[in-house]
Amino acid sequence: MTLSGKHVAVLGAGHSGRAAAALALREGAAVTVYDAAGAEVFKGMPEGAGVVPHATAGIGSTVTSDLLVVSPGIDTYGPYVAAFSEQAGEVIGETEFAARYFTGRIVGITGTNGKTTTTELVARILAGAGLGGTPCGNYGVPLAEVVLQKEQPAAVSLELSSFQLETIRTLHPVVAIWLNFAPDHMDRYPTVEAYYAAKLRIFENQTTADTAVVRAGETLPALVARTERFSTEDESADWFSDGLVVRHRGEVVLDLQHDTSLRGLHNAENAMAALAAGHALGIPFATMRESLHGYAPPPHRCELIRTLDGVEYLNDSKATNLHALESALRSQTRPVVLIAGGKEKGLDYAPVVPLLKRKGLAAVTFGQIAVPLGKVLADAVPVETVFTLEEAVHTARRLAPRGSTVLLSPGTSSFDQFSGYENRGNVFRDIVHQLR
Repeated sequence: MTLSGKHVAVLGAGHSGRAAAALALREGAAVTVYDAAGAEVFKGMPEGAGVVPHATAGIGSTVTSDLLVVSPGIDTYGPYVAAFSEQAGEVIGETEFAARYFTGRIVGITGTNGKTTTTELVARILAGAGLGGTPCGNYGVPLAEVVLQKEQPAAVSLELSSFQLETIRTLHPVVAIWLNFAPDHMDRYPTVEAYYAAKLRIFENQTTADTAVVRAGETLPALVARTERFSTEDESADWFSDGLVVRHRGEVVLDLQHDTSLRGLHNAENAMAALAAGHALGIPFATMRESLHGYAPPPHRCELIRTLDGVEYLNDSKATNLHALESALRSQTRPVVLIAGGKEKGLDYAPVVPLLKRKGLAAVTFGQIAVPLGKVLADAVPVETVFTLEEAVHTARRLAPRGSTVLLSPGTSSFDQFSGYENRGNVFRDIVHQLR
């Protein structure tokens, strides 16, 4: 892809936009970065890139570019991108743009839930095998930043959101991991089918020489790549785990209790997917076990904050959709007082009611969807509705008897009251540590 003497327009001045601008400049393009926000968002922009703050769709329709690179946080199918696309030679995302200059192998990871933990596990396995294994994409650093390194790694662990997959053309994972699928981002997609179609694009450029690692039971079309299936329910799958050990075709290859700090069936699935990816690349089991030794999942994913008066407080702020909430509930072995709520995303929470009946003692709802969510969950357990997370924690403490768990698993995004799920989880951690 030759860019010398061409104009590249970049939409979005965030981390991905800055990395895409730097890569385009390296390749000899004239680069202009556009953002709807003010000049302050352009801090750290690479030297040589033109910047246009307060860029509107009206400005976009006048911009001529050979290539338009869209940051993943901007709606690909919205009027803003449509305006900038009118006079663009090609429209792609930052991940696709960077992939065209990446010389190594890509392990791509997608799914509604579990992507980040699996991306970290794959990265550790690749690093342990001497392949570099930088975690990037939707987690870690933008792929363009990896490409800009003096020496590119031999392989990357690339987390791919549906937003990034919308704009791929040639991106080719030699291993594509499909963890799971459940409705999400209904505030961006017109239908569940549109969200599903975006996710499916991870397999689009695979060949018979590649591997697809897929959770058993997922509804998928026929795939071109060789398929490896993992399961915590079907012992006939290529990879099976009871939550204690991982077996590959009957052989124990990882002891989750002793080799890692991973707990719960959802984390067993993440581990199996990562091991299957490493195995597909020819990495020995012993190397993978050593790479994962002592691994603990990232914060905000069923993270134990403290035990107070016999009650465990778990931070699962990363649960930004119904499927993640269900996974967190399913993995609990103690009675649960659930804290849930946040931004209205148009999701239907009725499917969680039977599970909450089995696992829950009570629920506390908060945030923008506190009232409607509370009405749904009241079919399962007693519910109290509050406005803030701090009120929710104190209410849950009052409702939680010794031997139970207070579980923050919101089931939706945080943008009604917080800057992101990390901010929400950090606030929860601080509130819990202040309890006396």
